[in-house]
Amino acid sequence: MGLGSNKYLFYCQTATQRSKAMSNVEKEIILGKLTRKEFRERMQNGELGVCLIPVAAIEQHLEHLAMEHDWRSLKHITRTVAKRLAPRVLIAEGLMCGISEHHMRHPGTITLSPSTFLAALGDIINSMARAGFQNIVVINGHGGNIEPIHGTWDQFLRQFEGLNLHFLSYWDTLHQSDADKLLQGGKQIPNDLPGHAQEFETSIALAKFPENVRLEAVKNQIDSNPTLASADQGNAWFDCITKRLTIFIEEVLSGERQSETPPFHP
Repeated sequence: MGLGSNKYLFYCQTATQRSKAMSNVEKEIILGKLTRKEFRERMQNGELGVCLIPVAAIEQHLEHLAMEHDWRSLKHITRTVAKRLAPRVLIAEGLMCGISEHHMRHPGTITLSPSTFLAALGDIINSMARAGFQNIVVINGHGGNIEPIHGTWDQFLRQFEGLNLHFLSYWDTLHQSDADKLLQGGKQIPNDLPGHAQEFETSIALAKFPENVRLEAVKNQIDSNPTLASADQGNAWFDCITKRLTIFIEEVLSGERQSETPPFHP
């Protein structure tokens, strides 16, 4: 059957099947899952209000967590938030790797130079602005990305003047009181919350993607902190983060939360 047979298959679908397919398109939260026509129509009818740009890392997470942890956890968080706010929010997943030079003594880690990472991030922001988004939120899931982004953020705000542009790490939604309440071991921010492959991150993995946790390795490491992790704790963290991040994005959608362009030299 050639490509033209797709038209035949479409007409053979029941009205219910076609309606369900259209409904899925209307609710789709991932940019890459849409065709150009589907994206264009949703943007033109004013349905899309905010673009989320997740940035994370692929790097070592001790002996017990899969190296995709930062990206996988951030993906779960942003997709949960976008689903709650569908169809007004779309996710542009274009930058899975981050700045991880400090982990490169552990083979398998992927790192981008700061200049490469920031250039790619700027290009993604630019692409989404040119696509029609007036509200863009960059959500980070890796500590190594924070300082380079902070150091450049004023430049992005000037470059994209008029755009309501925001940046935060997903754990910025958490506070010391949360650490005191939920963490069983150390409670310092940022050493323990979020930490690195410690109780916090291991708990989220146990709750949302337990296949990425090597349980024997958890017990056999020198660092015993990850043994304090639990799926229940991970679910509590996830619920807290996604609820507060949803409120943040709602404030961006409503116009209550606006970025400010830094001054230009006179």
